[in-house]
Amino acid sequence: MRSSTIIYLLFFLVLAGAYYYLNNRDQPADISLTLEPTTELKYLFTEKDGTPTSIHIESKRGEVVEIARDADNAWVITQPQEAKADQGSAEAAASQVTTMQILDTIPDVDLEVVGLSDPEYTITIKFTGNVERNVQIGVITPTESGYYVRNANGDIVIISRSSVDALLGLLTNPPYLETPTPSPIPTETPLLPTPEPARPSNATPTP
Repeated sequence: MRSSTIIYLLFFLVLAGAYYYLNNRDQPADISLTLEPTTELKYLFTEKDGTPTSIHIESKRGEVVEIARDADNAWVITQPQEAKADQGSAEAAASQVTTMQILDTIPDVDLEVVGLSDPEYTITIKFTGNVERNVQIGVITPTESGYYVRNANGDIVIISRSSVDALLGLLTNPPYLETPTPSPIPTETPLLPTPEPARPSNATPTP
């Protein structure tokens, strides 16, 4: 064989080997399948519950507040006294309900230690579709970043402190539409006795 033919043959074999290697080498694993899944955010109340129609909060000291939607779908205050509610403030509280994020779940815990043997607060939320959820609020965590909470399923979880405080603020500051100004109590001016006219000292008595 001529040397040029041998060179072409070797070149062809090299190309064939490279083609075979490139088409049969191990493919890199799909990175998306090897990455750990993103931790799913969990909330005290879920979208499945619906839209809040009533929020009732009561402390163990006896303080209570409740706001609810009326027949016209407007927020009103039903406790501690019936009154019209500021719609913006009430709607903000309702929106806060859906953002109460679960930071952690505590499987075994002493209820007395976390303040849930005698809860500090009880929150009852009614949602559309006649769904009602009742949760109990305990004490603040040692890091002061959350509250211990017993959810509607009886699980002990930690909820972001800021979201809980936003709702508990309704107890001390109910969203009244306007603060009633107490009317002054009318007072009567006492009537002073009319003084008798003075008699002249040199007057001659009438016989």
